[in-house]
Amino acid sequence: MSGRLTPRSRRAAFRPGRLRAAALGTALATVLVPALSACGGDASTAGGSATLKWASSYFPAHWDPVVSGSGAQFRELALVYASLTRTDATGKAVPDLAKSWEYNAKGDQITFHLRSGLKFSDGTPVDAAAVKAAIVRAQKQKNSALFGDLTSIKSVDADGLDAVLHLSQVDYQIPQLLGERVLQIASPKAAASPTKLDQSPVGAGPFIVTQLVPGTKVLLKKNPDYWDAKDIHIDNVELTSAPDAATVVSGLQTGVYNFADITPSQAEAAKKAGLDVFVQPGFNANNISLNVNKAPFNNAKVVDAVRYAINRQEFVDKLTFGYGSATNQPFPKGYVAYDPQSANDYAYDPAKSKQLLSEAGYKAGQIKLDLVIPAEDPQAEIVQAQLAKVGITVDIKVDKNWATPFFAKNLTLSIYGTTGRDSAAQTLTAHFGPNGPLNLSSPYEPSGFEAAIAKVRQTPLDSPDYAKVLQAATRAGLQSKALVFTYSSPNLIAKSKSISALPKNPAHIDWTGVTIGAN
Repeated sequence: MSGRLTPRSRRAAFRPGRLRAAALGTALATVLVPALSACGGDASTAGGSATLKWASSYFPAHWDPVVSGSGAQFRELALVYASLTRTDATGKAVPDLAKSWEYNAKGDQITFHLRSGLKFSDGTPVDAAAVKAAIVRAQKQKNSALFGDLTSIKSVDADGLDAVLHLSQVDYQIPQLLGERVLQIASPKAAASPTKLDQSPVGAGPFIVTQLVPGTKVLLKKNPDYWDAKDIHIDNVELTSAPDAATVVSGLQTGVYNFADITPSQAEAAKKAGLDVFVQPGFNANNISLNVNKAPFNNAKVVDAVRYAINRQEFVDKLTFGYGSATNQPFPKGYVAYDPQSANDYAYDPAKSKQLLSEAGYKAGQIKLDLVIPAEDPQAEIVQAQLAKVGITVDIKVDKNWATPFFAKNLTLSIYGTTGRDSAAQTLTAHFGPNGPLNLSSPYEPSGFEAAIAKVRQTPLDSPDYAKVLQAATRAGLQSKALVFTYSSPNLIAKSKSISALPKNPAHIDWTGVTIGAN
C-alpha cells in the first residue's frame, strides 16, 4: 500500500501504521535473545556507555518491515534496518547501503551499486541478491503492506554488488522511493521465515536487537559492522512503548526516558521542565475523506458545499498549540510539491456552502451522515460542529476495525492523517490515484491526474522543470472530489539536554553524529 493510517491516541490526528498492521492480522507473541543489563541514570549504563532511552507512542506492532509498512513506525525500525538510500535535510535521497546509482538513457532501468564488505548482523552478506530478495518479498508476501509502493519495478537482476531494477515505466522517483519508508532491507536468511523475522529482526542498520518483548520493549546495542558505525556514538538503545501521555514529561524529568515524542499540548510543559523540544519537519497532513460513489457525495455541489464549510484555521488553533498550519493540500507550505496556485482554493465560506446545498436540492437537516473513525479524536468533533453550521448532521461512530471498511472503500465519510512520502509522486498517487489506498472513492480519479503524475515520473529530480511539473500534478490531484485537506502539524520530540541536536531530516530520525553525555 502507498499509505498507512493509524489512530493517534495521544494526538489530534491519525498516523500511518498500526491500523493496517492490525488489519493484516499477524500478531507477535515471542520474546527474543538474552536481555541487556538494566540501565539506570539519564544517559548511561552502569558501565558508562551512552544509552538512548526512547519512549515511543508508535511502538511497532511488527518488526518485519514488509508487514510493518511505511507508516510512522519506520523510524523505530530504522534502528535495525538500513535501506538503499536515506533522506538528507533537504528531503533528497542520498547513499545508504547503496553508494551510488544511475539510470539508463531511457529512464526505465536503474542500477544501484552497493558498498563492499557489508553484512547483516547474522553474518549474511549485504549484496544485490539480498536487495532482490527484499523487493520480491515486499511485492509477493501475502501480508505485505508495501506491494502497492513497488508497482514500477518489473524485475530485478542481481550481479554481485550491482542490483539492476527493470521498470515497467519511466520512473525517476525510485531513489526517493526506496529509502527507509519503503525498502528497509532484512537479512534474506532471516526473512526465509517471515514469522521468525517479525519476532527476531535482523538487518544491517546502526543497531542490533538483543531483546524484544512484543508490544512493550526492545533493547538494542550498537552494530560495529554498520557502514557508518564511526558516526554512531550511541552504545545502547532502550525502546519502550510510551505510557499515558500525562506521564511522559515526568518520565523524562526523572530520567526514566531521555527521548520521547510528545503532543503539541505537552510542548510548553516540557520546555518548563528544562527539556529540549525538537520540532521535526515533515510531510504530515490531515484531511476529511469523502466517498463520491455514495450519496450524497455523488452530487458535486454537496462535495463543494463541504469544502466551503471547513474552517481550517480552527483545527490549527484548537489542536496544534501554535505548531501547525492550515493547508488545503497533502503537503505543508514550503515543500517542493506544495502548489502556491491552489493555496486559496475553497476558502472558508459557510454562506456559499449553504447556497450550494440548496442548489443541490437539500434543506437544512436533510443530510445525515456517519463519520466513522478508529478512535476518539477531537478532529471529528470540529468537523461535526462545522458541518452542523451549514445544516449537515454528522453522527460520530468509533469503529476499532475501521481499517477494514476504509480500505474496502465501504465508508461514506471519514478522517485521517498521514506522514506523507519521501517520494512526493507516491504521496499524490496514494491520495488521488484510482488504486490509491488513501482514496476512499476508488476507482475514481480527477481528470488529468494520470497524465500529470506520469510526467512527474518522467522528469529527472535534478531537472530545472521538476518543481513546476510536480506542482502541476498536485494541482491536478486537488481537483479530486474525494478529499478535503485541513491542517498540517510537525512531529514534536522532547529530549534530555544530554542528547545533542538531531539532524533535521524531514520526517526521519537520524542518529548520525548524535551524542549522549551527562546533564
